[in-house]
Amino acid sequence: MFPELFEVPGTGFTINTYGALLAIGFLSGTWLAGRFAAQDGLPRSATLDIVIYSLIASLIGSRLLLVVVEWEAFRHDWRQVFSLDVLRSGGVFYGGLLAALLASVALTRWQRLDWWRVADACAPGIALGQCFGRLGCFAAGCCWGRPTTAWCGVRFSERGHELTGVPYGVALHPTQLYESFATLALCLGLSWLFRRRRFRGQVILAYLLGYAVIRFAIEIWRDDPRGAVGPLSTSQFIALGCAAFAAAAWLARRRAAGIAQEPPDQAPAEATPAASPTSPAPLLPPES
Repeated sequence: MFPELFEVPGTGFTINTYGALLAIGFLSGTWLAGRFAAQDGLPRSATLDIVIYSLIASLIGSRLLLVVVEWEAFRHDWRQVFSLDVLRSGGVFYGGLLAALLASVALTRWQRLDWWRVADACAPGIALGQCFGRLGCFAAGCCWGRPTTAWCGVRFSERGHELTGVPYGVALHPTQLYESFATLALCLGLSWLFRRRRFRGQVILAYLLGYAVIRFAIEIWRDDPRGAVGPLSTSQFIALGCAAFAAAAWLARRRAAGIAQEPPDQAPAEATPAASPTSPAPLLPPES
């Protein structure tokens, strides 16, 4: 498509479209997370610190999983793991997501914040960042789809073939656009759910479940090297694990929220003083 934006005059350094869109995805996702954190009464600076350090962890994790998935390309020369090509690549998204989740758990404990609340605030931003990131993949030509004769098939440029290995002169499923549009819809749905959630953790678990379904389905039309676990790609295997975890955690969190609520036949508790009009009202009742 359009893998390179422009060359910096006099330097020979090229600004890639993928990198620019990935940066836009990081910034827009961080901005959206900050807005939802403020709405939920979370400390903005502490939340943004968690987001930024989690993003750094995601960059490392995505490249580690890339090395694992494509180990055959590195096993004969392990020094290629630290090559510029690997550093400039986007890596494997699920590796970045899992690393970011682990980092965020440690960081929220350090900041003494409720991880579920922070994760709920960040979930729509993660999906929005993915939307821009996959547009970058489309521009670069990576993460390409299977050949197709359908009306939606796209042919990538010769320069894209040189940079990423995408087949040249063949109409392919634009799986990058499929995922970009799907994650944008997921972002909108999670944003709607945030103000209506019934328990803490509902939004991040909805993200994990929703994206697992999206990724598992889109992998069917992917045709680039992605590793394999039996009949499944590496990402499909991880998606199944994420979906199972999200479904089990959803039931557990919903049950815990129901236990914390006052039974309808119980006598009303003693009235408590009204909250200060200047203090933000909590979106949810406290949980046990």
